[in-house]
Amino acid sequence: MTSTLHKSISLAEFLKLPETEPASEFIDGRIYQKPMPQGKHSRLQLKLCNAISQIAEEQEIALAFPELRCTFGGRSIVPDVSVFVWERIPFDANGEI
Repeated sequence: MTSTLHKSISLAEFLKLPETEPASEFIDGRIYQKPMPQGKHSRLQLKLCNAISQIAEEQEIALAFPELRCTFGGRSIVPDVSVFVWERIPFDANGEI
């Protein structure tokens, strides 16, 4: 991870910034840009998400999401894979995430 901004900003200020490609993350008042994933990494990420969701989705246990922005605890990160238990997934009235 490489720091792309030397001045400390707030989480609220960071969340107002436009998304970057690859994604930027906010940790301890600093912005870091994630490295661009290569093919092998992307393939493993996809296989892991599919394997988790294949086992857990039908039984409404959990879902795996690739590259989903997660903001909590004063941080805003984009993990390679995030797994959410079913009760924590925000579905709308149509049953869509």
